Amino acid sequence: MPQKLETLRMGRTEMRPNALALGAAWLWQKPDAEVIGAIRRGIELGINYIDTYPGHAEHLWGEALSGGLRGNVYLQAKVGTHPERRKDFSAEGTRWSVTNSLKHLRTEYLDAVLIHDPIDMESVLGKGCALDTLLEMKAEGYIRHIGAGVRSHEFHKTLIETGHIDIILTFLDYTLLSQSVAQTTLPLAREHDVGIILASPLGMGSLTGAEPNVAEERRRNPDAEPKAYAMWKWCQERDVNIRHLAMQFCLAAPIDGIVMFGPADKTQVEDGYEAATTEIPEHIWEAFEAEFGIKRGM
Repeated sequence: MPQKLETLRMGRTEMRPNALALGAAWLWQKPDAEVIGAIRRGIELGINYIDTYPGHAEHLWGEALSGGLRGNVYLQAKVGTHPERRKDFSAEGTRWSVTNSLKHLRTEYLDAVLIHDPIDMESVLGKGCALDTLLEMKAEGYIRHIGAGVRSHEFHKTLIETGHIDIILTFLDYTLLSQSVAQTTLPLAREHDVGIILASPLGMGSLTGAEPNVAEERRRNPDAEPKAYAMWKWCQERDVNIRHLAMQFCLAAPIDGIVMFGPADKTQVEDGYEAATTEIPEHIWEAFEAEFGIKRGM
């Protein structure tokens, strides 16, 4: 029997979204009606944490949320992604980006804004830069929570310890292929009651069910065995959907937060929801752990 998406607490924000969030990095290149339909399909399935990506047709997300749907979801945007102001974390660039998002999304406030992928902390934390500006906009009522999406665990630590960051989005470091963030950011986030978003649960395509490219795996990490291929083959031999395992492994993570996937169309929205809600027998998890040494909920 399919499960339902669990409702979870997002750290000290006290937002209580359903466990699976809809990311926006890829969902914008189809015809407008298809993009809008895919977003609405996600909401119909119970996905109520919606991420947007300034510069990737954000106005389509505004259209999708029109007609009263905005009030049914938590809505998150970013700064630092727009091609006109990429990596611009100045006061002017930050305020421009948030104001632009509010306009395109047809909303008076954003539930969260993430500082996206800065290359250094000075550009974000320097006097009058992005964090100061976001705090001002929070005081003005335009933003409810401030977060950051960046891979560096050291950056996570620095940002969390400012006391102003409510959400950390981490990607590729808590999947079936790597759980490195479990020893660094996750315990620190729990200590500070910071919400976590685990992004890229399917390993940027390595865990979707398509046969992984062994040569590409070795290029990325020449010192490691091609783990994604070994897992894919193991699942193929047992008629197990690796996409289901990958998604539910992340959903079982010991966090106050949610998992975000990045579909490219309506079919992938439905595939992601199916992966999150299809029951997996316990003996499959036990066999997978015995084979690969990876335990759910670690």
